[in-house]
Amino acid sequence: MFRECRSVRLRAVIFTGIALAPLVCLAAKEFVMPQAQPARTYPAHDEHPNEAVTIALDPYDMADKAKIFSVHYSEFGFVPIFVVVTNDGNQPIELTGMGAQLVTASRAKIPPATEDDIERRLVHPSASRSQYPLPFPRKKVKGGLSKEAREEIQNAQFVAKAVEPHSTKAGFLFFDVSEMSAPLAGAHFYLTGVRDAKGNELMYFEVPLEKYLSAPSKR
Repeated sequence: MFRECRSVRLRAVIFTGIALAPLVCLAAKEFVMPQAQPARTYPAHDEHPNEAVTIALDPYDMADKAKIFSVHYSEFGFVPIFVVVTNDGNQPIELTGMGAQLVTASRAKIPPATEDDIERRLVHPSASRSQYPLPFPRKKVKGGLSKEAREEIQNAQFVAKAVEPHSTKAGFLFFDVSEMSAPLAGAHFYLTGVRDAKGNELMYFEVPLEKYLSAPSKR
């Protein structure tokens, strides 16, 4: 009898360990910023040859790409867009006054969401009625935002203040596209406030998102 009980307990421990393994792996997952390539290598980019600066966009709107995140942002009405800035010049450029805006086909002007905007939406998901979901089961955040989710939001943000000569900086901007069925179709991205080493503002950058949508699929 003792041996039978011991065997049952052993099987229960093994079964519990196996069942919890995926949860442990999920909890241990940490956000890793994608490796940025030179901006001109992305389909959706705008190059200013005279200023030797190129910006590119890479939306993470597909499930296979969005899996780098632990939070399914599209289920809360956000589309994460990887913004890449490459400086091929011999002087640094300044980004502290940078302003970004997504203008949809219907001319709606959407600024990047702040960290607070994203956190509030995750804690109160009913505030979003997105028609632009990825095929993930909706997850409600209970008891406030987890430390892991908050750190992911912070670590994913585009935070570069400058780009040194012959280098590239990148990060994510999150746009609230809730209640939009096809927010990227016909949309344009605008970037202003980029300045050269003398403080002169460069001509604004404009990237049509159709360049991304019509590119051969690598996603």
